[in-house]
Amino acid sequence: MIGLISATAAGAAARDRLAAAWPERTRVYEGPVGQAVRAAFAECEQLVCFLATGAVVRLLAPLLAGKAADPGVVCVDEGGRFAVSLLGGHAGGANALAREVGAVLGAEPVVTTATDAAGLPGLDTLGLPYEGAVAAVSRALLDGEPVALEAEVVWPLPPLPVAPQGAYTIRVTDRAVAAGEREVLLRPPSLVVGVGASKGAPAEEVLALVEEALREAGLSPRSVAELATVDAKAQEPGIVAAAERLGVPLVTYPAEELAAVEVPNPSDAPLAAVGTPSVAEAAALVRGGELLVPKRKSAARPAMATCAVVRRPGRGRLAVVGLGPGARDLLTPRAAAELRRASVLVGLDQYVDQIRDLLRPGTRVLESGLGAEEERARTAVAQARAGHAVALIGSGDAGVYAMASPALAEASDDIDVVGVPGVTAALAAGAVLGAPLGHDHVSISLSDLHTPWEVIERRVRAAAESDLVVTFYNPRSRGRDWQLPKALAILAGHREPTTPVGVVRNASRPDEAARVTTLAALDPATVDMMTVVTVGNTATRRIAGRMVTPRGYRWQASQEGAR
Repeated sequence: MIGLISATAAGAAARDRLAAAWPERTRVYEGPVGQAVRAAFAECEQLVCFLATGAVVRLLAPLLAGKAADPGVVCVDEGGRFAVSLLGGHAGGANALAREVGAVLGAEPVVTTATDAAGLPGLDTLGLPYEGAVAAVSRALLDGEPVALEAEVVWPLPPLPVAPQGAYTIRVTDRAVAAGEREVLLRPPSLVVGVGASKGAPAEEVLALVEEALREAGLSPRSVAELATVDAKAQEPGIVAAAERLGVPLVTYPAEELAAVEVPNPSDAPLAAVGTPSVAEAAALVRGGELLVPKRKSAARPAMATCAVVRRPGRGRLAVVGLGPGARDLLTPRAAAELRRASVLVGLDQYVDQIRDLLRPGTRVLESGLGAEEERARTAVAQARAGHAVALIGSGDAGVYAMASPALAEASDDIDVVGVPGVTAALAAGAVLGAPLGHDHVSISLSDLHTPWEVIERRVRAAAESDLVVTFYNPRSRGRDWQLPKALAILAGHREPTTPVGVVRNASRPDEAARVTTLAALDPATVDMMTVVTVGNTATRRIAGRMVTPRGYRWQASQEGAR
């Protein structure tokens, strides 16, 4: 819960705007400011104080216990101009909260945490449990000192400016080792503990068995991602309580699915009881991985619990990111966030240049020129399979005549794939022209490099006969100068010569150029590969210099009647 505190009418107005935007996340604290701050500090995970930073510092000082326990605190000035991350920037989430508050109130987020200011991800903000010298290693990264990354377990981390060797170390491990003096341990959730239990098995017995299995195998409990068992044991109190005490979810599987898993130690007892010859090993292995601890029984007599431990490999992450038509303000916040998250960026060199300034230090860039689309797709998927967080970029929307299709044709279910939509060229051009896509429309690429012209022609003819608005991508190049005239001729067989046609070059970019002409007047020689051509349907009209395709024909009829 986020506590909201204000002292003046101006502060209360901004406070109420935030409360209205986040009704489920916030609680307003009324009354004297000192009492309100103390109450919110004790009861909430985060605070937003619409007060001067000096006043908040004095009120908070007697309450502070330590960065691991204190809530995140953001201050917003009376004018609502700045949202200042004051306390708990990382551990308390104040840095992220400042950005969220700024987005709602139109305030500038002010973040002074050194790693954030330098564009580095904080080692304590990666979403992984951590141990060791976070401050010292972070300072070494900031100072440009060599910091080695030792990944005993491959995990898709964000970019870090690391070196092959260094006096400082970031170690990604699920082993129960202690951090060195100049070392940070990151604990990936790589371990799955399969558990089986007789009816009524005590939670203490289940928990003791799990902890003993991990300890004897030299594995860290902080890397346990989940407890897994058969559906029939989903409500078994001892198993449920053990998962709660470990702070991990309990995942269950149908007996028939577990019965299909090949295990080293099957048994007749669970087969008779729940319908599978293995519970602990099968539940741990059902999603793949390396069996580190084969099935073992608890020490009680009779033993009422079994467990097994599996290390699942880290799944790489492939984000297919649409950059939009080129203007920075048309790059979506989600796309920008994915660019900052990726440790490997794959893309066409000219697209990489557009967003290079958004990349974090340590991002590995794999760029190539025109014509290497399939190679880029294979590279991106291979990097994700190697366990990296990868962003594969394309212009417009990456799923529209761009990189998503070849990449997903290469990808299998061994990596996580995220699609990030972008503003397409058709939409950007349509916004410049007016509203040409107001009714049914279709986009067709006239490039026959990957599609035979016979197929393209058949599609153009179908669009013409269906009276669809048509947007042509890749309309004309030096080596392909006849396709656009041919396509326009097909449309002209079904539409009047006066049909509006919009021509937009470099939509949204500084050298944007646009004009509205007609089907008869368009000169194909004025069109190139940076141009989008939109041909209206029989209802499209030119109104005040803009192309408009009405949503319904009643509106069209009334407009014609008004003339």
